[in-house]
Amino acid sequence: MVVNLSKQYSLLCDWVSEIRNVDIQGDRMRFRRNLERIGEVAAYEISKFMAHELVDTQTPLGISNCKLLKEQPVLATILRAGLPLHQGLLNYFDKADNAFISAYRKHNPDGSFDISMEYVSCPDLEDRILIIADPMLATGASLVKTIQFLRDEGKPREVHIVAAIACTVGIEYVHRLEPNVRIWCGAIDDELTAKGYIVPGLGDAGDLAYGVKQQQ
Repeated sequence: MVVNLSKQYSLLCDWVSEIRNVDIQGDRMRFRRNLERIGEVAAYEISKFMAHELVDTQTPLGISNCKLLKEQPVLATILRAGLPLHQGLLNYFDKADNAFISAYRKHNPDGSFDISMEYVSCPDLEDRILIIADPMLATGASLVKTIQFLRDEGKPREVHIVAAIACTVGIEYVHRLEPNVRIWCGAIDDELTAKGYIVPGLGDAGDLAYGVKQQQ
């Protein structure tokens, strides 16, 4: 299942335009806030597919039969770029447990790269709903490795990926190796460069949100 959240116009389309726009994305605070907003919309949409229960709630004038989320998900993010998107999810799933993973591209002299994973902080995932935030779903390699890495903490019942921008190549790769994963995207682009960057994309989300990292 793949959901393109900008397929039908909503305000989310404005925010996607702004995170792409070179004249606006230089405003780091606005860039982070727009990613956060996209995460909020994704959380709202995902919640429609989650189980709920009916609970009697006492009001000042009587009792109301209310629908409440039946179980809290685990929100996971890939450091550092995923933090604003993660915060948007957390704004809505505000009682959720959280997981944090270090995953990055380790480039080789020939131009290829490996996915290096060195850190994870995670609650038990056994039979739970896992939502992973990563602003750019490019090749899909880091997300697949992240899912496999997190399974050491328990086997989740459902896995959702939330991305601000996704590439069709990455979506196909993820579904080939993880066919049951649900992907929620702010927008979908078709082109991927030889170095694994999305075109037109938006550039490096981590650098735009937090500053250019020192080159090793």
